[in-house]
Amino acid sequence: MDKSISENGETVADGSIRGYDSLHQLLSTNLKPELYQEVSRLLLGSNCGRSLEQIVLSDSAKALSSKHAFDLQAVSFSADEEQMRKPRVVRVGLIQNSIALPTTAPFSDQKKGIFEKLKPMIDAAGVAGVNILCLQEAWTMPFAFCTREKKWCEFAEPVDGESTKFLQKLAKKYNMVIVSPILERDMDHGEVLWNTAVIIGNNGNIIGKHRKNHIPRVGDFNESTYYMEGDTGHPVFETVFGKIAVNICYGRHHPLNWLAFGLNGAEIVFNPSATVGELSEPMWPIEARNAAIANSYFVGSINRVGTEVFPNAFTSGDGKPQHNDFGHFYGSSYFSAPDASCTPSLSRCRDGLLISDMDLNLCRQYKDKWGFRMTARYEVYADLLDKYIKLDFKPQVVSDPMLHKNSS
Repeated sequence: MDKSISENGETVADGSIRGYDSLHQLLSTNLKPELYQEVSRLLLGSNCGRSLEQIVLSDSAKALSSKHAFDLQAVSFSADEEQMRKPRVVRVGLIQNSIALPTTAPFSDQKKGIFEKLKPMIDAAGVAGVNILCLQEAWTMPFAFCTREKKWCEFAEPVDGESTKFLQKLAKKYNMVIVSPILERDMDHGEVLWNTAVIIGNNGNIIGKHRKNHIPRVGDFNESTYYMEGDTGHPVFETVFGKIAVNICYGRHHPLNWLAFGLNGAEIVFNPSATVGELSEPMWPIEARNAAIANSYFVGSINRVGTEVFPNAFTSGDGKPQHNDFGHFYGSSYFSAPDASCTPSLSRCRDGLLISDMDLNLCRQYKDKWGFRMTARYEVYADLLDKYIKLDFKPQVVSDPMLHKNSS
C-alpha cells in the first residue's frame, strides 16, 4: 500500500493513518471494490442493509464552500418504511472550524473574525436546507482554558448576548434551529461563568440552555479555573424538527450522562467538543457511536480544528517543559446512528460543514429491534447508585475463601 495520503490538503507521509476518514480514503484507493465494500461495512456500519447515500447539494452551497475554502460533505441515513407512520426526515448540520486570528490579536477582533469566518458556513447550511445546526464548543473564542489566565473571561457573555443575537437573525432567515455553545456569564447570579449551549429556535427565539455537566481535570484541561459543573440537569429541547439535547465535550466519557438524555426522550444528541489528538483521538470514533447504539438516538460529534498558540507559556503539572499550545485540535466531526452506522468524518485540519439527512423513525425502530429499554434493569442500577453515594457503602465483592486461606 502507498503510505502517503492526502487528506484535504494535509499530507501524511510517516506511514500513520490519522482518523477514520483518512483510513477510508486509503482503503478505497488500495483495495479491490468488493473487498473495500466489506471493510467499509465493518468500519462505518450499514444503514438499513446498505451504505450511506451521498446527498446532492445546491450549487449555491457548493459555491460558498469553494469561495471560503471549507469542506462540505453530505450523506443520508434512512429508516425502514412503515405502514402507520410517515418518514420523519430532518436535515442536520455540524460546523467545525479553526480560530480566525492569532490569540495575540485584540479580543474584539478575534471574536469578530470568528463571526466573519462562520457566516458563510452558516449561510451554506441555510441554503442547503439544514433544519438543525450545531457549532463547536466555545465557538466564539480560542480554547484558552489551558492557560489558567483570567483575561480570557472577557469572552464570556450572557445567554442573550452578542453571539446569540448574531445567530438569531440567521436562524430566523433560514428557518433553522441553531445550537450555540458559548462561555456564559450569568448576570443574575454574581456574574459567574458557565460552559453553556444556547438553543436558538427556528423563529429566532431562545428555546433554552444547557450547562456542561462534567468538567475535566486532566492534562491541560484546566476548565475548573473558569467554571464548574452545570446545574441544568439533562434537558431535552422539543423543536419543530425533533427532540434534541446537548452533551458538551467531556460528558461523552460518562455513559450515564448519555443515558440521561435518552431517558428524557432525545432523538438527536449533539456533542460539541474541543479535544486534542494525543489525549483523546483513539476514543473519538468510539464513544459517540456507542452512545447512539446504546440509547437508540442519533449523535452529532463536533471538534474544533487547528493548533492555537498562546502568548504566555504554561505547564501541564506533569513535570514536562512549559509550552505555548494545547496541541492539535483534530476536527474529525461525524454523525452516528442508532443502527451502528456512521458517516466518514470531516478533515483533521480544515474547516468544514457536515450535513446529514436522518429519518428519526429509525430511533423507535431500533428500540423495538434490540429492546434495550425493555431489558434494562433500572431499578437494580438505581439501588446500587443509591447505596454507592452513601458514606457507608461497601462494594459487592465475593472473594474466593481460598485466597484468605493461602495468605494465612
